Amino acid sequence: MIKVIASELGISENQVLAVQKLLDEGNTVPFIARYRKEVTGGLDDTQLRTIEERLTYLRELEDRKAAIIKAIDEQGKLSDDLRALILETTTKARLEDLYLPFKKRRKTKADIAREAGLEPLVDLLLEAEEPDLSAFYTEGFADDKAVLEGARAIFVDRMATDADLVGEVREEMYKRGTMTAAVVEGKEQVGAKFKDYFEFSEGFHSLPSHRILALLRGENEGVLHLNLDADDEFFEGLIKHRMELKESPWIDDAVHWGWKTKLYISAGLDTRMRLKEKAEEGALEVFKKNLRDVLLAAPAGQRATLGLDPGYRNGVKCAVVDPTGKVLDTAIVYPHQPQNQWSQAVQTLAGLVAQHGVDLLAIGNGTASRETEKLAGEIADLIKQAGGKKPTPVVVSEAGASVYSASKLAAEEFPDMDVSLRGAVSIARRLQDPLAELVKVDPKSIGVGQYQHDVNQTALAKALDNVVEDAVNAVGVDLNSASVPLLTRVAGVNETIANNIVAFRDENGAFASRAALKKVPRLGPKAFEQCAGFLRIQGGKDPLDASAVHPEAYPVVKRISEQTGLGVQELIGNTAVLTKLRPSDFADEKFGVPTITDIIAELDKPGRDPRPEFKTATFKDGVEKVSDLKPGMILEGTVTNVAAFGAFVDVGVHQDGLVHVSALSDTFVSDPHEVVRSGQVVKVKVLEVDVDRKRISLTLRLNDEPGQPRKATKKPQVRGGKPSGRRQAPAGGSMADALKKAGFGR
Repeated sequence: MIKVIASELGISENQVLAVQKLLDEGNTVPFIARYRKEVTGGLDDTQLRTIEERLTYLRELEDRKAAIIKAIDEQGKLSDDLRALILETTTKARLEDLYLPFKKRRKTKADIAREAGLEPLVDLLLEAEEPDLSAFYTEGFADDKAVLEGARAIFVDRMATDADLVGEVREEMYKRGTMTAAVVEGKEQVGAKFKDYFEFSEGFHSLPSHRILALLRGENEGVLHLNLDADDEFFEGLIKHRMELKESPWIDDAVHWGWKTKLYISAGLDTRMRLKEKAEEGALEVFKKNLRDVLLAAPAGQRATLGLDPGYRNGVKCAVVDPTGKVLDTAIVYPHQPQNQWSQAVQTLAGLVAQHGVDLLAIGNGTASRETEKLAGEIADLIKQAGGKKPTPVVVSEAGASVYSASKLAAEEFPDMDVSLRGAVSIARRLQDPLAELVKVDPKSIGVGQYQHDVNQTALAKALDNVVEDAVNAVGVDLNSASVPLLTRVAGVNETIANNIVAFRDENGAFASRAALKKVPRLGPKAFEQCAGFLRIQGGKDPLDASAVHPEAYPVVKRISEQTGLGVQELIGNTAVLTKLRPSDFADEKFGVPTITDIIAELDKPGRDPRPEFKTATFKDGVEKVSDLKPGMILEGTVTNVAAFGAFVDVGVHQDGLVHVSALSDTFVSDPHEVVRSGQVVKVKVLEVDVDRKRISLTLRLNDEPGQPRKATKKPQVRGGKPSGRRQAPAGGSMADALKKAGFGR
């Protein structure tokens, strides 16, 4: 396991061993990444997560190996060579191939033929001889046709249980095969969104994640018919070569039959599974990156905010929160159709803004968002005219706000507040601090990727939970103000401990030191070790408690203090002194240069926030709907989502535009995340507008001209076509039935 993982990640075996030991001791990934750099050689949280996942997979593989070896041994068929093959296997697919001939199964045609004594006939036929078939007549096999079919069944069974052959066919199928798609007759209109795939063909190995998911969704919705094309001639030749078969009409027929009814089906199922796994893996990476960007979006900070949850008939729900997020006031106004109480709404909200000194107007980006943004702008102007400080309107993603509003958590936090108003509170707070508010929402409800419901939901939940944990710990948490949901995401803190921390805080007042955490019920030494460095105390007894320096390393700071002759408080922020320190002068057996380097950097800028500076986009006046957009317009917008094929940008028309990956930069871009991130404010040019399909094509390259082909930033992709002049395995029949049973398509 260690060798495999080290080879895959390009790191040393000692690093993998160290991580394995730390994980097995109950250490969390955020803690290991930040505070055990000497031990791991500086591996980051992404590498640590990968090691954790691969260890789980390979340990499951080892358990399965042991079970298979035991099962074969009990049959008395375990040879030393077979044991060695099983032990050296590194994939579950290869392991199951080896086990297939020994797996208990229902009696097959091949088993019946063997029991009838037809095995010797197969050997004769494979020698290209013409034996006397009547010599093999028996009950159930009373004529030449039945005998030959029985022999063929035995041969095909040999072929299908040859682990090396099955494995090679599977790999060649994936390398050489092609996915083709065609529209199901009569579905052209209802399936217009899949128009790009009505006549489609591309090799399996080059299909990107998003395209696979789109094809599978089109098939599941009954719009597309998918087929796995393979070169029959090649594969039948491969089978003959690997099995060292001679030439004869019977062998040709048996190989063709075995390929069509067994190996093509099994290789096709495996290809489908691999494509789906590849698609899910790619989609999960996009989801994780986008969620991280959303969680680590720039916080507006502690500023009084009016949250506006837009709506037409049911009105605009409003909530004012103070700089700490405490709700001060709520209201519902009806400025839009059908009530059209615009003036009353302006007066009501202007009064709330003036009364509570509101600095920011957070507008949800859902229905009636643009109209409500106009309302907010008028309110801001009215306040300015009256001599007050003009509040800043900001459009905020309201994804997940309704989920939070109806949650048990929201009900506990606001038991007497109407559900509709809770959403306005969430919108206001997520502008102040996106991370602190979004941890209250199921990550899957935040809307950070395409085809979210098409991937394995368990894997998605685990991946996104890991992202939330890493994001929270990267920023750190204020121990004296954090909510239970936020504390639960801190390394080493579970829901019970989080509730106990808040209960202890409510009963005893604010924590004066990190050491006081040890008095919290159920928070033992291990939990304290894991969480202490990520929990911050502002204005506490020890200034280090407000930093990311772990309590275990406080003695190091004391040594630095003694050597420089400065107190800890004098050291903090003293760049002139700190930049002259050599980390190696303070290293010892426990704390090496990486940790000392981090400590000095933290003393220079204690509790530094890794998130970017807050900035908002300004939408263009007079542009409110897709039809208002014209090619050539240059607009400002906010990146709402990043996919493998490009980035979606909100330019204020209720429909995000797409900047294709080829229009993100003048140079080749392999991953759009290298150029943009969710929440980033960008300038874009409109290239094309399809009002009917509500599609907007944008570019970040402002010198691009509408209607002109994009300049190539990479070699054009070559798509494979249908092999000509070759027999194609049928799309229906046993293959279709097997795929349906496996859960792929209808």
